[in-house]
This record gives sequence, structure tokens and C-alpha cells, in this order.
Amino acid sequence: MVRRIFIDGEAGTTGLGIRARLQAIPEVALCHVPPEHYKNPEARAAAMRAAELVVLCLPDAAAREAVAIVDSLGPERPKILDASTAHRTAPGWVYGFPELSPEQESLIAKADRVANPGCYATGAIALLHPLIAAGLLPPSHPLCISAVSGYSGGGRSMIAAHETAGGPAFELYALELEHKHLPEIERYAPLSRRPIFLPSVGHFRQGMLVSIPLHLDTLPSRPKAADLAAALAAHYRSAKRVRVLPAEAGGRLEPQALNDTDVMELFVFGNEARHQAVLVARLDNLGKGASGAAVQNVLLMLGLPDRMALSVPEKDTVHA
Repeated sequence: MVRRIFIDGEAGTTGLGIRARLQAIPEVALCHVPPEHYKNPEARAAAMRAAELVVLCLPDAAAREAVAIVDSLGPERPKILDASTAHRTAPGWVYGFPELSPEQESLIAKADRVANPGCYATGAIALLHPLIAAGLLPPSHPLCISAVSGYSGGGRSMIAAHETAGGPAFELYALELEHKHLPEIERYAPLSRRPIFLPSVGHFRQGMLVSIPLHLDTLPSRPKAADLAAALAAHYRSAKRVRVLPAEAGGRLEPQALNDTDVMELFVFGNEARHQAVLVARLDNLGKGASGAAVQNVLLMLGLPDRMALSVPEKDTVHA
């Protein structure tokens, strides 16, 4: 049985990545709208009506409008996977991070509306949620989250700035401390105290590092770095796309090692003498941070087998 999917906004970076992955799945057929009708509500509604699932790769306001179109289609309306920020903390939407908890994958599979996570949020939540669930990190602990991403995550204008004009080698942004991924990080970590989030962009197309420093002697249980690594390893023991790895020798990580893959690696770097640790997530902002995560959710929502190629060599993992 062929499952029909419509990608609303397939010409963008995330949409193109989703389309390429879905075209490799034999059970899937894509519905299309001609480019000249991308903004035509009637043409989009017709494509949605023909589809079993609609993937939204749109700005937030346009995503909300698209949901309204789906709602107008009546009881036979398709399921929705929204890759925008619009519905990540909205009532009635399931958060599309299957590795969040033992039951999350089942919730996604049963859902009619799923919100794909943000790329930065994927790394931050992957690091924080297991430690908070294990009681090693209080939800109220003051945190600073730093991250660097390739410029492809910034949309067409940033891509053009880097690929035609050279772009800056590195820049901090969102220094007003109101980044759009913060609400989902707070909700799903979960945190009762808003963290400081410092995102940045480097002059490379794709790849991402998310890091969180910790003073271990300020935590109530005074854990060691090994305790944090063990908690992460226990949480992700059965996960295909999330791997907890030993801290790399020399204390260095570069952000592009997982480019063109749909996996994420987690590390805990520690200095026991100083009672300090740094949690790090490494992922492709276009893979597990966007298109790869979306297709993972699509497969769950449609009950299709997961045959996605992870395209990264197996490495030794940390054992709980």
C-alpha cells in the first residue's frame, strides 16, 4: 500500500532534505503543487486532501494557516507533522523527539499532529532530560547552554550571505536572550528556571555542537562526570539515532563529523579535580536536527518500517 505525503514548503532547505529521504522509501508517494501555485490555498488544499500526511516546512505564521486549511477538510483530513516552531509547545500536539522517554515513540505513532523539534533544542533536551529524570540535575539549576551551527540553519538569506559574500567566520546571535527554541527546551527538559542560551553560527554549511557546562559541586547529589555519562547511556541504551560516547582524547570536538547523517552523539567531558563537567551533543543540524528527525517521525506516524541509512560508522559507546 502506497502512503501519500504532501510537503508544504518543499522548496526550502528542510523540505528538500525531507523530500530526498522520502523519495528513497518505496512505500511513499509524494503529492506536489506546481511552483506557480505554492501560495494558492485551493491548490494546497487539493494536495492535502489527496495525502494521508502533510509535512509543514513553513514559517510559523504560514504553518498556522496551513493547519487551518487541513482543519477545513473535515473528518478525513490528513495527519500533520509541523517542522516550524509554531506548535512545539501547543496543546494537542505531540513533541516529535522519539528518544525523549520510553513512551514517546508510541505517542508519536498514535498522534494526528506532531511538532518536529528544533535543532538546538534536540541537543539540549537530549542532554538535560535524562539527567533531570535521574535526579542528578535539579530542574531549577541555573544553566548556560552554548551552541554553534552551520549557516544552513539560518535560512535562505544567511545561506546566501555565506555562499555569495563569504559571511563572517563566526558570530554570536540572539543576544537579546529570546531565542525561539527556548520554550521547548524549558518544557521538555524540563526546566523550572529559564536557561541562558547562547547560539552562534560558523562559516561552514552544516553541523552542530550544543554544550552545557556544569559545576558538579553545586549539584545536590555531587555527581561525578562518570555518573552523568552512565545516566545518559542508560536512557539511550536502545536508541538507534542517539549514541553516548566516551569523551574524546585531547578534549576536542569539531561540529561537522556527523554531516549527512541522521544520528546524534552525546559526550560528557569532566575534570574531577576541578569538580567540573561539560555536556556536549553533536549532530547535523539538517539531519537529526531537521529533515532526518522529520522522516523518523513520518515513519512512526504512518507505521512504516524504519530502513533509514544512518550513514555513520559504529563507535564504542558508553555502557551504563
